Amino acid sequence: MLTDIEIAQQAKMKKIGEIAANLGIEEDEVEQYGHYKAKLNQNLFNRLADKPDGKLILVTAINPTPAGEGKTTTSVGLCEAMNKTGRKAILALREPSLGPVFGIKGGAAGGGYAQVVPMEDINLHFTGDMHAITAANNLLAALMDNHIQQGNALGIDVRRILFKRCLDMNDRALRNIVIGMGGKVNGIPREDHFHITVASEIMAILCLASDLEDLKKRLGNILVAYTYSGEPVYARDLKAVGAMTALLKDAINPNLVQTLEGNPALIHGGPFANIAHGCNSVRATKLALKLADYTITEAGFGSDLGAEKFFDIKCRYAGLKPDCTVLVATIRALKYNGGVAKPDLTKENVEALEKGIVNLGVHIDNLKKFGVPVVVAINHFYTDTEAEIAVVKKYCEDHGAKVAFSDVFLKGGDGGIEIANAVVETIESTKSEYKPLYDEKLSIKEKLDIIAKEIYRADGVNYTAKADKAIKEIESFGLDRVPVCVAKTQYSLSDDPTKLGKPEHFTINVSDVRASAGAGFVVVYTGDVMTMPGLPKVPAADNIDVDADGKITGLF
Repeated sequence: MLTDIEIAQQAKMKKIGEIAANLGIEEDEVEQYGHYKAKLNQNLFNRLADKPDGKLILVTAINPTPAGEGKTTTSVGLCEAMNKTGRKAILALREPSLGPVFGIKGGAAGGGYAQVVPMEDINLHFTGDMHAITAANNLLAALMDNHIQQGNALGIDVRRILFKRCLDMNDRALRNIVIGMGGKVNGIPREDHFHITVASEIMAILCLASDLEDLKKRLGNILVAYTYSGEPVYARDLKAVGAMTALLKDAINPNLVQTLEGNPALIHGGPFANIAHGCNSVRATKLALKLADYTITEAGFGSDLGAEKFFDIKCRYAGLKPDCTVLVATIRALKYNGGVAKPDLTKENVEALEKGIVNLGVHIDNLKKFGVPVVVAINHFYTDTEAEIAVVKKYCEDHGAKVAFSDVFLKGGDGGIEIANAVVETIESTKSEYKPLYDEKLSIKEKLDIIAKEIYRADGVNYTAKADKAIKEIESFGLDRVPVCVAKTQYSLSDDPTKLGKPEHFTINVSDVRASAGAGFVVVYTGDVMTMPGLPKVPAADNIDVDADGKITGLF
């Protein structure tokens, strides 16, 4: 069987100009990056401003497991199937981070015969957006340290600097560091930290900004530190906004690529859903809605993280009204939730399936709370037995959700027709009544209490003294009446990654709370979640190579 990269390298791609022309995009609206990638500029946004929107479909999943769920693969396959059945559909996905690419999780270009291409470019440097975000982030950090070195006119308290440097790579050695060593000319010695780029506030800002002016305003609102007198210091106080925007002026434009079957895909922005808001850019999603009748987008990790933030943060700010949610699961992942070890997942085990399927049930019920109809998409594997399939069908029926089976990994668009038809039927028969879960004007603790009890099914929330102090400070500056972005493990509905299925009788433990005033939300840190991942014992990078002709191997 061919690997993902071998399948992608055999694809006969269309020139990106042809993909754009098929969407009705004019020549002066496309900025090509070689033959198969392009950015779409503001001219296109301006021309399509008054065009009606198409239908918006969110793809999410159960809590991820080592067995794999295939959310991006399902998204791509659904787009292929939509177009194959005569519907005009487009993808709006996130950009991969180099951390997972060289670490353990993998990329974000789909898999098998449901991929976006050029796969190697998308998973590596692409059009440079990640590098631009990293540069803008670290410019602000450098300007702040330079301001302190050159006299500190703002009176920044070096013990209370909030803004961190970033790098789009898993590097645990940079989580906690000391900078400014080596004498007076090298700055003021202080403790510093690194995020991975996709967890940075600037990534969130890029993904939520509506245009260049909105981007500048949000960049200026970044809370970087407090003064010795306890007053907030923002990026605009450091006169950093213009230069940061200059670095991001091209990165804010969505990227156009294609699927293996030559259908259009916008790939732009890539926040992690366990430590950020986990959705692709507002600009890409809104543009996709103008370009096609059906837009398929995704949110990271399980619906308790990505989908909740999609509905409560992205849709709220962007004015989006989703028409349908596709919830991805696999029978083997549900058996894993039922206690089956990974090596034994290929064996029939109805008892474990019935035990673990409660995780699917929680996600179905949670998604309904946002008023959007749900279709369950089961990624089909040859090891799934008739008895196991019958359990899933009955369970979904009992929970009032349509279920469809997918073979897009092996068959591309042909394997997604059942899902495509189920989604269209659901959109046509059930009117979406989208609504956020909470009023953003509630207090931070009230909002988090709603999320913890309604989505995670926790008994309550515990706060450390540090978190309580941070909340009071955020409230004192009026930065609290915004959505809440919870940083939490993706592997469990709780904040303990070992609690699978449907955990009961637990509390969510909040260690810290910080205002992302530029992004427009408050980040709540729970459990032991980290904003700079580390590499595994055997990183994926070990298997990646390039031959004498420049052909990459081992990239999935």
